[in-house]
Amino acid sequence: MTDLFIKVKTHQEQKLPYVLFCKPNSDKIVGVFQKNDHLYFLETFEEKGFVLAPFDADEVPYIPLEHANVYIDNVTSIDYFFETETTDSTDSTGKDFFEEVVAKGVNAILQNQFSKVVISRKEEVAVPNFDIENTMRKMIHYYSNAFKYCFFHPKIGTWIGASPEQFLNAQGTTIKTVALAGTQLASKAKNVVWEEKEKTEQQMVTDFIVEGLEGLVKEITISSPYSLRAGNLWHIKTDISAKLKSNKSIKKLIYALHPTSAVCGLPKQAAKDFIIENEGYNREYYSGFLGELNIDFVTFRTLHTDLFVNLRCMKIIKDKAQLFIGCGITKDSIPEREYLESVNKSMTMKKIIN
Repeated sequence: MTDLFIKVKTHQEQKLPYVLFCKPNSDKIVGVFQKNDHLYFLETFEEKGFVLAPFDADEVPYIPLEHANVYIDNVTSIDYFFETETTDSTDSTGKDFFEEVVAKGVNAILQNQFSKVVISRKEEVAVPNFDIENTMRKMIHYYSNAFKYCFFHPKIGTWIGASPEQFLNAQGTTIKTVALAGTQLASKAKNVVWEEKEKTEQQMVTDFIVEGLEGLVKEITISSPYSLRAGNLWHIKTDISAKLKSNKSIKKLIYALHPTSAVCGLPKQAAKDFIIENEGYNREYYSGFLGELNIDFVTFRTLHTDLFVNLRCMKIIKDKAQLFIGCGITKDSIPEREYLESVNKSMTMKKIIN
């Protein structure tokens, strides 16, 4: 056990907040350990620290840099290697309810209430021998191009994830974000073929982001859509970059984009209202955003923000893991296929806790 995970064990015993994270394709794992058990909330978004924002709440918790110790460890392949494992465990609990909500969402789209909505479900899995170190090492091994993290706060709980989606990267006034949509199971085929449903969904996400940036940025650059592999899944991705008109615009920008259409829908408020009314559970921090705000914890550069959408995540409660999985619904969605897509997505996290 490295010094980093010894520190984790000590913090867990003392019930003190901490976060471990490893950025996409990074050889560093960072630990940020809060010195007290207070729950801090952002006020101006000019604070420096690690943020964990919920899907639907005005208050955004964070671990302040000024009240934390930072430890960094190198990721070496020999310490982060596991034999490939497969799992076919499928929990069909809630299948009928999920498909009913999807059908209701499609019907609402056909009635022009909104053009897209993201429906999610929660699945519970037994984890009698859950171990932070083992889980973090597995995530780093399996999902090198994702944002891997483990966040603990006694007033929030334990959250773990491996997100494939950047929410916002800001270096000074230069910002970058991505539009990510469409999902299919990876196969041995050399070419990834997308149906019109996925292409349309991807364009909706891109348009939403560009509209949200208007008035806050200049010099917007948009890449052509391309296929991105994340674990056992393929997605369609579009890179978007721009220049902020002011360094003070970061808070407005975050709220203009959150929640993204990739986790909520379009128009945002109508889709969000439908989700809250029909999903049947509280998403909490699933489909919120998380990461570094105004500080790079490795280089300690300021005016550096690197946030990710909290996807492919789970909440650990004693000897159980609650997995959160969502699917983008359009007028062409078929409830049975959407449920199958959610099962495929759940494998990302099941692979690291089995």
